[in-house]
Formats: sequence, structure tokens, C-alpha cells
Amino acid sequence: MDRPERPGRSLITANHEVIQRWARDRGAKPATIAGTERDGRAGVLTFNIPGYRESGRIREITWDEWFYTFDLRRLNLIYQEQLRDGRPSNFFRTESPDREDG
Repeated sequence: MDRPERPGRSLITANHEVIQRWARDRGAKPATIAGTERDGRAGVLTFNIPGYRESGRIREITWDEWFYTFDLRRLNLIYQEQLRDGRPSNFFRTESPDREDG
């Protein structure tokens, strides 16, 4: 269901299956940014995508850990399936619909 109407369009979802499929299609693993953890849970959520966001601070975590934090913080994933030219896109970010500046 979560499909772009045209290449390059950003989509938004909280559906775990859609998020896992998007990540799997890119070889991405669920991750957090080391040092941002709070109260024994992951902090900033991200993905470890080979060749995309390389950083020594990215720490891979399990899907259970990732989704626990994602759901607890009531986040959405904004992502793209394709760039405007039709190539696969690695663009994503998490956002909270509860933030006043969001």
C-alpha cells in the first residue's frame, strides 16, 4: 500500500513490515547512534546501510530493540523508495508527529 505515486516522492509509515522490507531491500540493519541511549533503550534510531552512512558511532541493534524504541516514542519513518530518476533511494528519517515544530 505504501507506494510512491511518482519516483522521488517521500512516503511516511509506522508499519513494521514496510520498514523492514525497505531496509532489507537496501541491505540495511537496524541501528542506533552510540552515546544517545536513554533509560536502557536505544536513543537516535538509524540504519546501517552499507556504503551510505558510515560512522564509527553507528551501533547495530536488533529489530525488537529498534521497534520498541520506535513505538515507545510514537515515531514515523519518512522514506523514499526511488530517486526522481528511478534509481533506488536510501533517504530516510524518523520523526515524531507529536513534536510542535514537526
